[in-house]
Amino acid sequence: MTVRAVSGDRGAAGAPVGRLTVLYDAHCPLCASVRDWLVRQRQLVPLDLVPAGTEQARQRLPELDHASTLEEITVVGDGGQVYRGAAAWVVCLWALRKYRPLAHRLSTRSGQRLARGAVLAAAQYRDAHRRPQPVGTVVPGPSGGPAPGPSVARGCRGGCAVPD
Repeated sequence: MTVRAVSGDRGAAGAPVGRLTVLYDAHCPLCASVRDWLVRQRQLVPLDLVPAGTEQARQRLPELDHASTLEEITVVGDGGQVYRGAAAWVVCLWALRKYRPLAHRLSTRSGQRLARGAVLAAAQYRDAHRRPQPVGTVVPGPSGGPAPGPSVARGCRGGCAVPD
């Protein structure tokens, strides 16, 4: 499979999406909570939820920059489409029966601004609630080995905690 970046959910017209792989930070309580929520929803398009930066993710998507998948949510379509950030959240909603109409609204120009704002708010929440990962957790680099620079991950690429 060839991986190619798309903007929004409009770039997939040439390759219909039959399945989506959602790469999430398994060390992030907020990300894990969203993952659990996605699993409970009725899916129109199957979602394969895979922890980012794992051997499973690297084997499934060898051409992807796996270090960047720990920076923000990344969704990959079975046709090679890559969605990051707000576009990734919108495509996840698009895959869900109950939320597809919302995804269509969020894919408009004004909806995209709202989606970007929501993603920014979530990122700020994550930054405000940092929780370090266990010492020695290695951040994978693009080749699967350790990433250049600091080699210890910080959960959510900085960590976050979900309030009780």
